[in-house]
Amino acid sequence: MDPLQRASTNQAAPLVGYDAVSSDAALVAAVRAFAGDDAPAVLSSLEPVGRLAGSAEAREHGMLANQNEPVHHPVDRYGNRVDEIAFHPSWHWMMRQGIGFGLHATPWVSDQPQPHLRRAAAYVAWTHNDPGHGCPLTMTYAAVPALRADDAQAKQWTALLASTSYDFGLRNPAEKTGILAGMGMTEKQGGSDVRTNVTTATPTAVDGEYVLHGHKWFTSAPMNDLFLVLAQAPGGLTCFVVPRVLPDGTRNPLQVVRLKDKLGNRSNASSELEFAGTWGVRLGDEGRGVRTIIEMVASTRLDCVLGSSALMRRSVAEATWHAAQRSAFGAPLSQQPAMQNVLADLAIESEAATLLGLRLAASVERSDDEHEKALRRIALPLAKFWVCKRTPFHVAEALEVLGGNGYVEESGMPLLFRESPLNSIWEGSGNVNALDVLRALQREPQALEAWLTEMGAVRGYDPRVDGIVDDVLVELADLDDAEFRARRIAGQMAVALQASLLIRHSDPGVSDAFVASRIGGDWAGAFGTLPRGVEAARIAERATPILG
Repeated sequence: MDPLQRASTNQAAPLVGYDAVSSDAALVAAVRAFAGDDAPAVLSSLEPVGRLAGSAEAREHGMLANQNEPVHHPVDRYGNRVDEIAFHPSWHWMMRQGIGFGLHATPWVSDQPQPHLRRAAAYVAWTHNDPGHGCPLTMTYAAVPALRADDAQAKQWTALLASTSYDFGLRNPAEKTGILAGMGMTEKQGGSDVRTNVTTATPTAVDGEYVLHGHKWFTSAPMNDLFLVLAQAPGGLTCFVVPRVLPDGTRNPLQVVRLKDKLGNRSNASSELEFAGTWGVRLGDEGRGVRTIIEMVASTRLDCVLGSSALMRRSVAEATWHAAQRSAFGAPLSQQPAMQNVLADLAIESEAATLLGLRLAASVERSDDEHEKALRRIALPLAKFWVCKRTPFHVAEALEVLGGNGYVEESGMPLLFRESPLNSIWEGSGNVNALDVLRALQREPQALEAWLTEMGAVRGYDPRVDGIVDDVLVELADLDDAEFRARRIAGQMAVALQASLLIRHSDPGVSDAFVASRIGGDWAGAFGTLPRGVEAARIAERATPILG
């Protein structure tokens, strides 16, 4: 036989042709837990997302979108300034599908049951194919609650932002069938400390209209139609709505200086912008910019949790799928105890992240409920800090399950690994979110009460869980050096909340393993060090995708 024609043996087939929703037991359990009587309808509506998300077509488009990066065109062929970005057709395919599935602003206007929960589940199932295109979807979703600071602005933009039509290109937004939103907050000198921003906003003769001069250091998706931007107005830091194209159809004077050369998220264009007489409309009152845009930040933080959960789930799916088909030392990897420990450990971490993310999304459905508002205030920064911080560690271990194959681009694992640190950086890094947890605890007593209420639901179930609640209260009894302990406190509270959710809503074997390892301390820190007695083989099998 010609050696070049020899069939490969003992190689796992590509993970395609599966339903990314129905084959994800953790995701299905979370939807059932939080959708209640609406769960059958929500799960039914997710069927098209799940089938396409697990297809060879979606996998290929996601890979191509990252291999063929966006290109900056500052001028046209005649030298006229255009500041446009060209994307590969696969990027547009991913965007068209994501918007068609309503993964952007559609839930804010939807009359379907549990639209925010449904979107969150779809986001987890879909965006792992190309995390980059999740960025403009997220910012568009997050813009709507911020725009509600001004009834006129909300009325003008919400329907177009929620449209399921993908209408790419710089044209008058009012003439498009659908638009996308972005945000511009950080500057060179301050980063997350936006109060040091130096971009200025000068009022014009028209009430509410301003001219902006300055820069933004990191603005993603610059081809989006409008941006929420922070700038210094006479009354202090203020939020503005800045369109790329003006109402008369001419380009707003805004320059894309360059695109960032990023570690990951390669399909998504992230840019530096210069404002030179850029027109904007005030959103909210002068001096209330942070208060106004914080509604957008809260929603983008939620998607950081969901996006990291998506990366974890895809990593678990790839690892368990590979181990089920690959043999070594006389047996399939999935049947070998050491590997079962690794796979089960990865699976429980992923399930805890998914459950926490969907719990927060379900909270958005009850936005006026006082307990839910207080829970979002504390649990969003908790989850953003912890889940996103755990993701690189998790993805790296899953990559290793595939051995050398996992280190090769064709496997898709390097794409996931490069993406894995990002959500911990965007929308406030680890310290920013841990300190935000402290801020909530110190200024809003109801936030701690909400966390305690969630933990109270499992009081008495396991002394180890009761013990971590007591430990947190001891930590909070003396806040003299709380900033030094901020990450410790946030991590303890996040793990405890995950345990509470798993105990109430997950498979008992999963919750028992999580409590024993993450709270009971019977764990050596690295994945694959679960203690004796856990149902590792069954947990790993439960997490393995099923074709069809």
